[in-house]
Amino acid sequence: MYAVKYEEPWKAECVEMDIPKRKEGEALIRVKAAGICGSDIGAFRGTNGLVTYPRVIGHEIAGEILEIPEDNKRGLKVGDHVIVDPYLYCGSCYPCSIGRTNCCTDLKVLGVHVDGGMAEYFAHPADMLWKLPDDMSWDLAPIAEPLTIALHGIHRGGLKKGEHVAIIGAGPIGILAAMAAIAYGAEPILIDLVQERLDEAMSLGVKYTINSGSENAEEKVAEFTSGRMAELVMECSGSNAAIRECLELVSNAGRITFTGWPKKETAIPTDLITKKEVDIRGARTSANEFGEAIDLIYTGKVDARKILTKVISIKEAPETIVDIEKNPGNYMKVNVLMEESDLQK
Repeated sequence: MYAVKYEEPWKAECVEMDIPKRKEGEALIRVKAAGICGSDIGAFRGTNGLVTYPRVIGHEIAGEILEIPEDNKRGLKVGDHVIVDPYLYCGSCYPCSIGRTNCCTDLKVLGVHVDGGMAEYFAHPADMLWKLPDDMSWDLAPIAEPLTIALHGIHRGGLKKGEHVAIIGAGPIGILAAMAAIAYGAEPILIDLVQERLDEAMSLGVKYTINSGSENAEEKVAEFTSGRMAELVMECSGSNAAIRECLELVSNAGRITFTGWPKKETAIPTDLITKKEVDIRGARTSANEFGEAIDLIYTGKVDARKILTKVISIKEAPETIVDIEKNPGNYMKVNVLMEESDLQK
C-alpha cells in the first residue's frame, strides 16, 4: 500500500508499505479519505516536540471496514463507512475513569506519538470508530474530526443560544467553531490578522469580524455586544498576546476556553479574573463529539464544503504539504482521496 511518511523534518514522501494486520480488538479499514491538518505541517517543520520520526502522518481518517470483531460496542460490521477517533487513551487513569479520555495521562495521538492513517489501509481499535451515513461524501468526511475540536471548545465553554462568542483565530478550527456557533443560534465574532480569512468567514455567514492588526478588538466587541462583551471567548490561535486579550474581551461572569497551544507561558492578570469572576477552561482535542460533528456536516447545518480548498490524490500529498508550508494563506482544508474514481466524482 501507499502511505505518506516523514522520515525526518522537511522530508515528506509517499512510500510503499505492507498492509497492516489487525490485532485483537482492532478493525482493518480501507481508507477512503484523510485530511491534512495544521499539526501535520508543524510535524513537517519539526516544530512539534511531541512528534517522533520516522512517522506516518494523518489523524483525520475515514474509510470502509474490511474486518472487525463481531462484539464491537457500536455494532459495526464489514462494509460500514466510518471515521476514526484518533486519540488513543489508556482507559484506567483518573480522567479516563470519568469519561474525559482526551485528558488521558498517557494519551497518544495518531500521526504524532504513533503512526497515523494517511495510507490506503489502516488498523485501529474497533471501539474507536464512528459510523458515517452510507451516502456521506468521502471528501467531506475527514472534516468531522477538526469539527469535534471546535465543538469541544464550545461545549467546554457552555455556549448558549443568543450569546456572543468571540473566536480568536480564523483557521479551520476557528472557522468551524463560528459555523457551529451559528448552528447553535449564537452570534460569533471572528478575530484574525488576515483579512482574506475574515472575508471568507463573512461569506460563510459570520456577521461580525475584527482585523486585530488594524482595529481595536476590545472596542469592536463592545460595539457588537452593546457594551456587554462576549459571554464566551474561544482562543484558537495559540498566540500569547491573544490569550492575554481574552480577559479584555470576555464579559463579567463570562467564560474563556483555550483551544490553541502556545509555545511559551503567558502572563495573566489574576486580579481581572477575580474582578470579572471569569471561568477559564482548557479545551484539548475532543471527547465523544464525533456523533454531533457527523450530524452537523451531513445535515448541512455546518457547510463543510465551503472550507474545502482542494482534494488531491495520495501521491500528490508530499508536494502539497510542501506548498501549504510555504503558502499557508492559500489553503483552508485539503483532503486526500485514496481512489482515482473518488477524485473524479
